[in-house]
Amino acid sequence: MCGIVGFISNNQDKKSLEKMVQIQAHRGPDDNGIFIDEKTGVHLGHNRLSIQDTSSHAHQPFVSSCQNYTIIFNGEVYNFQSIKKELETLGHTFRSNSDTEVILYAYKEWGIESVHKFIGMFAFVIYDEIAQKLFLLRDRAGVKPLYYYHKAETFLFSSEIKSFHEHPNFSKKINKEILPFYFQFAYIPAPYTIYENCFKLKPAHYIEYDLNTKNYTIHKYWDIHDFYLMNKFEKSEKKILQELEALLLESCQLRLVSDVPVGVFLSGGYDSSAVTSVLQKNQKNKLNTFTIGFEEKEFNEANDAQQIAQLLGTNHTEQYCTQEEMLALIDDLSFYYDEPFADDSALPTMLVSQLAKQKVTVALSADGGDEIFFGYSKYFALKEMMELKSSKIKYKLLKLVINLLNEQSITILNNLLPKSKKQANIVTKFNKFKSMINSPTEEEMFINASSKVEGDFLNKILQEGQFQNFQKTAFRDFKKLENLDKLDQMMAMDYKTFMVDDVLCKVDRASMSVSLEGREPLLDHRLAEYMARVPVELKYKQNKGKYLLREILKKHIPTSLSDKPKAGFTVPLKSWLLGELKQTALDALESTLLKEDALFKEKELQKIIDDLKKNKIKNPTFIWMVMMYVQWRKRW
Repeated sequence: MCGIVGFISNNQDKKSLEKMVQIQAHRGPDDNGIFIDEKTGVHLGHNRLSIQDTSSHAHQPFVSSCQNYTIIFNGEVYNFQSIKKELETLGHTFRSNSDTEVILYAYKEWGIESVHKFIGMFAFVIYDEIAQKLFLLRDRAGVKPLYYYHKAETFLFSSEIKSFHEHPNFSKKINKEILPFYFQFAYIPAPYTIYENCFKLKPAHYIEYDLNTKNYTIHKYWDIHDFYLMNKFEKSEKKILQELEALLLESCQLRLVSDVPVGVFLSGGYDSSAVTSVLQKNQKNKLNTFTIGFEEKEFNEANDAQQIAQLLGTNHTEQYCTQEEMLALIDDLSFYYDEPFADDSALPTMLVSQLAKQKVTVALSADGGDEIFFGYSKYFALKEMMELKSSKIKYKLLKLVINLLNEQSITILNNLLPKSKKQANIVTKFNKFKSMINSPTEEEMFINASSKVEGDFLNKILQEGQFQNFQKTAFRDFKKLENLDKLDQMMAMDYKTFMVDDVLCKVDRASMSVSLEGREPLLDHRLAEYMARVPVELKYKQNKGKYLLREILKKHIPTSLSDKPKAGFTVPLKSWLLGELKQTALDALESTLLKEDALFKEKELQKIIDDLKKNKIKNPTFIWMVMMYVQWRKRW
């Protein structure tokens, strides 16, 4: 895991390149290096977190023995040894035992199509001096970030936007057109960033930059939607379970390949429990597992994780985190996340990363399980709602009841349920359900279910003319997939939107803030391709999601221990905003920066301020978004 930076310049600018490398040193504190070609103006920089071949032989930027090819690389290609053997039979010789060198010679042998051989997570840049081209490529799922900035003759690229601030030609002009996306989803969807002329390279895409013409083209090399659109498997459930478990095991084992210590984040949920149990069963050494706990019972899963760790026999580390520890991290968020980002689970993710870093340099995380195995509660709600729509009377009745309920009444009802039926984060889920049931179309239902703030609320508070053009983002694919089963359609959409720009961004920045490499076994592209072709009836069965994963997990963990409502990494946001963060929130809401940006109707914003002063909060997530936005504006 590393950081990469670079730019094209007619003038040699070593100073700017070194500053760009230095500001993201947390991504790779073990080594750094730069490469400059005076003839073409190619500038490449690298921060190294040593994982494979920790010797100086794998130093980057890595230049081929013939001096014609240079690479900077962030990530891991887990199957590099088998590719290396293939290349050796073709006459290639190697001076390191790194996957970096294998990628470079694979490109030399097979060109950019060599990416189809790679299993892993990666963002890399290859300078081909012979072809006079630069290739910038990002992995299929988008685990590793890659940004680029293009204005006039300036072309910059980096693992993190903050590096661009160190280049004299970078213009920090806010792209106000995309801000409504942020205040709806709590993240900025690809390909956009907070700045004009600055973009995220979308997953499974690469840029081909011609050094002669100074022009570039963007190409797609893989698409999960292609697999969703294929015919579904006509195999027995038993056969699918066998093949899926074999794929899962191989995916997990590949991600143990390392020359440094490896651990696993264990939350106690299905996904992390499946990764941990499959791995521990198939190896003699004890896995290092890590969990953080919270004193607030409704947010705490540490007891579940501890029981699972004891059952599996892992070397388990548990740490209870105080509210003060989480609040102390808030000021760091704008530095590590570069642009406005308001997923509050970034805080506990940073804490568990800090815990793991004390013992390991690599940690496996189980992100992606909800998107490929069917795990989000919004899927269940949307499924029921779409079925109810066929009965207009039932649908209207449900809509009436939901609109009569409020947050207080739904909390009371939830507390009356038995423990096994209680829902975590009930208020958030209720508000989403409410916005969904009031949506006129299925597409709007899905978008509202994916939103952190209701569309009606945003329309009321945003200035006139601030609207979201979803056709400019991956949400436009909703219609392309309209012939799919609605459940598959939702999972396929989340894979390209929420998973990439929220979940994977969150984990990458949180783990790299402490120089910890996060690996995602459930995002092996072969697993995603396979699950895309599994019939929906085997993803959602017996009125439960993750059916296949549950069946695999049954072999290792008693159902009584694993079968519980989904919780997720959450924080007591509302109580914070009424307590320790109240003044900070008020300062943000009353900030002159908001007035300068003219984002909100002052009258509507004042209502929120007045309510907060009276200790009333109707939309804590929106207030948190404003806080994160103002914090980002002040820093950057």
